[in-house]
Amino acid sequence: MTAPADSYQWISTFLEAQAAELGAATNTQLAYGRDLKDFVGWLDRRKTSPTQADRDQIEAYLIDCDAQGLSRATRARRLSAIKQLFRFSFDEGWREDNPAIQIKGPGRDKRLPKTLEIAEVDRLLHAARETGRSAADRLRNTCLMELLYATGMRVSELVELPVSSTRGDPRMLLIRGKGDKERMVPLSPPARDALAAWLAERDQAEDAKRAKGAPSSKFLFPSRGKTGHLTRHRFYLLIKELAVAGGVSPAKVTPHTLRHAFATHLLANGADLRSIQTLLGHADVATTEIYTHVLDERLSQLVLEHHPLARDKDSTGS
Repeated sequence: MTAPADSYQWISTFLEAQAAELGAATNTQLAYGRDLKDFVGWLDRRKTSPTQADRDQIEAYLIDCDAQGLSRATRARRLSAIKQLFRFSFDEGWREDNPAIQIKGPGRDKRLPKTLEIAEVDRLLHAARETGRSAADRLRNTCLMELLYATGMRVSELVELPVSSTRGDPRMLLIRGKGDKERMVPLSPPARDALAAWLAERDQAEDAKRAKGAPSSKFLFPSRGKTGHLTRHRFYLLIKELAVAGGVSPAKVTPHTLRHAFATHLLANGADLRSIQTLLGHADVATTEIYTHVLDERLSQLVLEHHPLARDKDSTGS
């Protein structure tokens, strides 16, 4: 197949194929698009293009990214996008070689995810029940937090949850995750109670809207914004407000922190990695294994802080 004449057409064709063949999530496509546009722009300024780019030029681009002070994770992500672009171009016959195939990236910083203690989660859940301008706000906030902690959903999955999937007092919730992959997660009794209370309030508000001629929302957490549902940004701000109200450091709390807490607390109470992998919607169990390291670190810290033989020797005079 003949390669596109325009460098940026390489990117759009590649992204379209990613979406069609792999079901790549919108956020993933946007990140790849930004990274590849930066790379192609760098090539353009050097009077070359993806058609002619060689290994030395790709490595020079990565060195330039390092010189700009970009993080190791950002540089690793950019190289991943470049590798996939050239693999695609080789498979499509746009190039007879793959100049990126042997390039090794900087790797990613192996930082353990932040998590929360069970007591801190309890304070957040209590704050959700007490925080809000109206009773409806408090019911919504409680439902959001209970569902998030009970299921370990990604925040995008939570705010985009269709109301149809929550009808009938479900014991299990069907979640559509990355790449439109579906998974089932169980609901705890507190989450089911919070969901039932919010549904009653939500449906009453939707009935009032419909009586005035406004269309009904298909989302569990409707909003007047253009998306039609509570946005990730608004929920991010909300969870910070709940942290302050609950006496938990806002720096420790994000929607993703609750997902990490869900996984870490399950593991600490005996759940196996494969089950947690399924509940989180991880494609690879290796992604889930990081929670074993989180648990190991917490257990080590507990020993250091509380075991009498691990205390500072200076305090014992020995």
